[in-house]
Amino acid sequence: MAGTNMARMPAGLVALALGGFGIGLTEFVIAGLLPAVSRDLAVSEAAAGWLISGYALSVAVGAILLTAATSSLPRKPVLVGLVALFVAGNLLSALAPDYPSMLLGRVVAALCHGSFFGLGSLVARRMVAPERASRAVAVMFAGLTVANVLGVPFGALVGERWGWRATFYAITVLGVLALIAIATLVPAWAGAVEDAHTRGRPQLGAFRSWQVWLTLVATALGYGGMFGAFSYIAYTFTEVTGFSSRDMAWLLIVYGTGLVIGNLAGGRAADHDRDRTLIVSLAGLTITLIAFGLLADSPVASVALVFLLGVFGFAGVPGMITRVTDHAHGVPLAASANVSASNVGNALGAWLGGLAITAGFGYTAPLYVGAAIVLVAFVVMMFAAFLDRGRVK
Repeated sequence: MAGTNMARMPAGLVALALGGFGIGLTEFVIAGLLPAVSRDLAVSEAAAGWLISGYALSVAVGAILLTAATSSLPRKPVLVGLVALFVAGNLLSALAPDYPSMLLGRVVAALCHGSFFGLGSLVARRMVAPERASRAVAVMFAGLTVANVLGVPFGALVGERWGWRATFYAITVLGVLALIAIATLVPAWAGAVEDAHTRGRPQLGAFRSWQVWLTLVATALGYGGMFGAFSYIAYTFTEVTGFSSRDMAWLLIVYGTGLVIGNLAGGRAADHDRDRTLIVSLAGLTITLIAFGLLADSPVASVALVFLLGVFGFAGVPGMITRVTDHAHGVPLAASANVSASNVGNALGAWLGGLAITAGFGYTAPLYVGAAIVLVAFVVMMFAAFLDRGRVK
């Protein structure tokens, strides 16, 4: 069965996944390189941290601005241009003589992130039959989830052996390969701008739909709850569970493996019953976060629950994207807004989780805060599904 599915997978989807893998590496790899970068560029840890937060802010802004600016253009050349921007940003990071140049490289690379996944999801679903749309999106996002597993270890390994600049040179080469793959394997018809809904003023008209807004809110809260908990997971593992800092690498791999499985399984399930899949994934994520908070002092339970955190945390991603684009009638700005919503949610969740720790509630507090946020997302999704009965599936 697996072989049959692979045989039916368009080569263009693999090309998009390769692009997603490279972009994902750029996002995650920096975490393992910050100490070396801060030493080499002679900046504080706080300043080095802006290489992460600056990237996230650039993703949120770039997703909206670049998508709006390119909405009337054929999507395949836009995707190629976005990957070229990604290559330029990483090359600038590799060559950066000082901190401002490095930060600029990160910002330039991040600009393509949201638009690539927003537009790429529309192109991906056009390469398959409508009943396989969420699975196609899941394949494209598989590159991002695999990058989550490999990003930090890859950066640490290459950086330790050849220096942190070598990591960005390697990602630059990967970006060039992705650019060539997308240019040659993604069919032009899959990236065509097919009707007036994707041009000009109708871009904003799509946001008159309550379903679009409800899906964006559910996306932001679902992501925010998971990321708010995950942002402080190292403290939970070391200060509550009793793991050492050396254990974090394999624990993050366990979490990342859950992301990969959840993404692919969620895409398949969403093609059968999308709203039910989204409701179940949010309910599962809420329960997992509560259970994690209660059982955080157990090493065995914590390992199992961080895996489930990845599974349920990403199981709803393909369905959320196809849901918002269906209700927006394929408007690219809505797809990219979904990516922006997830980044806004990430910032909100991390902020609230940090407030809970600062208030003295302990290192399990972000898990409970995350559960509360996801519970709201669950209620929003239930309401959206109730309003949408008998309509778009």
